[in-house]
Amino acid sequence: MNAANGQERNPAEEDLLLLAELDVLFDKVDPMPADLVDRVRFAIALEDLDVEVARWVHAEERVGVRGPSPNTVTFTVEDLTIMVSLTPAGASCRFDGWLVPGGPHTVEIRVSGHPSTITSADSDGRFAADEVPRGTTQLVVHIVDDRGERSRTVVTPTLVS
Repeated sequence: MNAANGQERNPAEEDLLLLAELDVLFDKVDPMPADLVDRVRFAIALEDLDVEVARWVHAEERVGVRGPSPNTVTFTVEDLTIMVSLTPAGASCRFDGWLVPGGPHTVEIRVSGHPSTITSADSDGRFAADEVPRGTTQLVVHIVDDRGERSRTVVTPTLVS
């Protein structure tokens, strides 16, 4: 019973009302980004779902001597490190990247709403791509084995270029 008015209380009902009030409060104070659903769909919309997801290791803005500074991001998964520097150039970006260990792997740069940009790393693991559209971006690295066959695929978390 509720001591104040002599009526029985229903804790589950009160909890639901409190949660509904909290939901309204959070919608006002910290609303969900308008493009969140699109970003999540982009991040999981890979044709080949048998992928390893790399984790974000380091992001750093470096001060450039001239022009805008490049943004350098590093990702890692078990035995592969992916480092990429993004240099904005108007409506596009230049990607300079390195895979460690190196090898002639295929690098796909996915940008939401645009066709993928495909490039290849050299034997030292270096790759580059000019004029990649800016937006929600994800790197997909198709690793080749010693026979030159695709052995696995590694995908990075999304970033905004």
